[in-house]
Amino acid sequence: MREANKIVAETLAMLQEKIVPGCSTWQLDKLAEEYARKRGGIPAFKGYRGFPKSLCVSINEQVVHGIPSKKVILKNGDIISIDFGVKYKGYFGDAAVTVPVGDIEPKKSDLLRVTEESLYEAIKQVRPGKRVNDISSAVQHHVERNKFSVVRQFVGHGIGANLHEAPEIPNYSRKERTPRLLPGMVLAIEPMVNMGTHEVKILADGWTVVTSDKQSSAHFEHSVLVTENEPEILSTIN
Repeated sequence: MREANKIVAETLAMLQEKIVPGCSTWQLDKLAEEYARKRGGIPAFKGYRGFPKSLCVSINEQVVHGIPSKKVILKNGDIISIDFGVKYKGYFGDAAVTVPVGDIEPKKSDLLRVTEESLYEAIKQVRPGKRVNDISSAVQHHVERNKFSVVRQFVGHGIGANLHEAPEIPNYSRKERTPRLLPGMVLAIEPMVNMGTHEVKILADGWTVVTSDKQSSAHFEHSVLVTENEPEILSTIN
C-alpha cells in the first residue's frame, strides 16, 4: 500500500505541474493513466461501477467525480480538484488535491487553505484508541470555524485490498458511537468543503456532484496508516 500510494502521490504531483489555462481535463486523465501504468499501477477508478475515466476532475462548483473531457478546458481563475487511485499488487492507494488554475480570487484561496488544513487537523486524530468521530469532528470544527461548510452526502473510507472498505469517515460529527481506530488500519480521509451551503446534487451524467448553490468546492485526501504511535501519511512522495 505504501507503493500504491506513492504512485498516486507522484502522479498528482506531476499533474499539478501540467495544470495551466488552456489544458483540457482529458489531457490530464491521459497523463495520469500513462504515468501510473509505467510505474506498474492499474488506475483504480476506470471501470469502477462504470466510471469511464482514470481520473476524477472537478472544477469550481463541482465537488467530486467530475468526468474528464476534451471539451472541458481549464481557464484562469478556476480551481480544479484531481482525485486519483491505483491498484498495485492487489492493494489500493487513493488521494486528492485541489489546485488553482492561474490566478484565483482570495475567497477561493481561503477555501483551498481551510480545506487542506482541515485534512491535517483530522490526521492528528489518527491514533490507536481514538474513534472515527474524532476525525469527523476535527474536520467539521475547523471548516465551520472558518465559515465554510462540509459536504454530508459523501464520506471518506477505509482502504486496503478494496478501494472502499469500512469504516465510513464522514466530515461531520455524529452522535452515535463510531468505530475505534486500531493499528494497521488505513483510512482515506477526504474533506469535501463548500464555500456556501453543504447541499449538493448529482448531474444527469450520473457521476458529477455539484454544489446546490453553484458556489465553489474543494477536496483534499490522503490515505493514512494507523500505527502504534504517530499517524503515517502513505500518499506522499517523501
